[in-house]
Amino acid sequence: MERNYKISVALAAYKGENFIGEQLSSILTQLTDADEVIVSDDFPQGKTKEIVLEMAEEDARIKYIEGPSKGLIMNFENAIKNCTGDYIFLADQDDVWLPDKVEKVCEEFEKGADLVLHNAMVTDKDLKITDTSFFSSHGTKTGYFNNILKNSYMGCCMAFKKELKEKILPFPENLPMHDQWIGLLAEKTGRVSLVEKCLILYRRHGENMTGGRTSLKQKIMWRISIAQEIKKRLSETH
Repeated sequence: MERNYKISVALAAYKGENFIGEQLSSILTQLTDADEVIVSDDFPQGKTKEIVLEMAEEDARIKYIEGPSKGLIMNFENAIKNCTGDYIFLADQDDVWLPDKVEKVCEEFEKGADLVLHNAMVTDKDLKITDTSFFSSHGTKTGYFNNILKNSYMGCCMAFKKELKEKILPFPENLPMHDQWIGLLAEKTGRVSLVEKCLILYRRHGENMTGGRTSLKQKIMWRISIAQEIKKRLSETH
């Protein structure tokens, strides 16, 4: 595989030893020697570090860094901050990338997309499929106001060009959702592309770091907060 661009994968880890090896293997088979996977580990005293460093000894594309230990969102910020690629893919520690994910996403970048959001098949912990289309079951849509009202952006299904990195970082304090923040800024400043094809197995096993339930009041407050932060960031960058 020869490309004229570099891919970075930003992977936020926390007690990920059960699945991270399988996830990294599914990612690495799709990358060239010039690409990189940044693993930011928010629990470096655990077994994840040992697994990742062992794999990194065999594959120099894996870069292990310690996370800030300030929660999932800041851990993703840390991973993204350390990415040096032209295209940045976000990855959770417990999913599995399907073999044509990188190819299909990069096709959208070559067509002019600034951010790509693709579909996923949802599975249980043993990768048994429980939902054949996350897009269909969650009513995924593009559009700024659509995604203020009901967020369609899910980090593990997202990738974006490096130019967007400069706009999204640093994350605002008390940011409720990093993926919604990235998606909304892309909606405001660039072009978003949806890929209907499922490109990952999105593993749900009861211990995921994302996808928890929140109250209606909390959701409303989050949406007000994130809209204010978007407006503030756009005024700073213009």
